[in-house]
Amino acid sequence: MLYTGVTSDITGRIWEHKNKVYPNSFAAKYNCDKLVYYFFYSSIEEAIAFEKAIKGGSRKYKKQLIESINPEWGDLYDKLIAE
Repeated sequence: MLYTGVTSDITGRIWEHKNKVYPNSFAAKYNCDKLVYYFFYSSIEEAIAFEKAIKGGSRKYKKQLIESINPEWGDLYDKLIAE
């Protein structure tokens, strides 16, 4: 299962997913707690537009996007919090 979202606090959001802070959420129900792709935008409008494009794309497109920066599908959370 792939989850796509927009946030202004990516480390906080991933921590919430990993700790199932919202147990009835999509991410908690489907164990979406591994960060495999992220991108920073300068405006929320740009981020939302890209989120919609990702959600509207095929699973193949999503896999290609992920593998373009993370071919092993490793969890990028630790790398992100170390930055």
